[in-house]
Amino acid sequence: MKSKLNDALLYGIVDMGYTNSENVEAVAHALVKGGAGIIQLRAKGVSAAEIERLALLIQPVCKAADVPFIVNDFPAIAKKIGADGVHIGQDDGTLEQVRAVVGEEMIVGRSTHSPDQAEDALLDGFDYIGFGPLFPTPTKKGRPGIGVDEVKRVQGTIGTRIPVFCIGGIKRDNLEEVIGAGARRVVIVSDILGAEDIFAAAQSVVDQLGKAE
Repeated sequence: MKSKLNDALLYGIVDMGYTNSENVEAVAHALVKGGAGIIQLRAKGVSAAEIERLALLIQPVCKAADVPFIVNDFPAIAKKIGADGVHIGQDDGTLEQVRAVVGEEMIVGRSTHSPDQAEDALLDGFDYIGFGPLFPTPTKKGRPGIGVDEVKRVQGTIGTRIPVFCIGGIKRDNLEEVIGAGARRVVIVSDILGAEDIFAAAQSVVDQLGKAE
């Protein structure tokens, strides 16, 4: 599944802050149908048992579409259910510690908030990074946006080696600015999950990113 990372322009997140548990399969299906090349389950403040239950609902949707399925924050759950990958933040340990749980084949991504952190993630051996938040975002309350000034630099250095997904406050109405700053891959959460038609919203983002390649 690692080879699939390079095909992904839109990284879709089934975020339980914006999704009802009854709708996770439908949301994952809409994201995949709309062209999301990766799907992550993010469930902050939810029990491990519930995360596992939700993951087992989303996983078959991703498998049927041949799209990598990533579990956020919980390497042990990712390993237990046979997910394709796990995503960790800056405070969630080292790659070595995660690999000790999930093995060498699983995709492991890292959140980064500066060019230095992005460089460190590349040197450490992470498979991809999230870079941001570019703008203030309700999914990361209290964290200021880092802006778009460093996007071109990070994309030109790190992004030629591993996929760089810009994240944080990106919406369809500022996507052109983000692409203009040098981004080639993005994560969009609230603007897509809050859309009346998740499939159409995802598809429009993928179409716009595709034209920028």
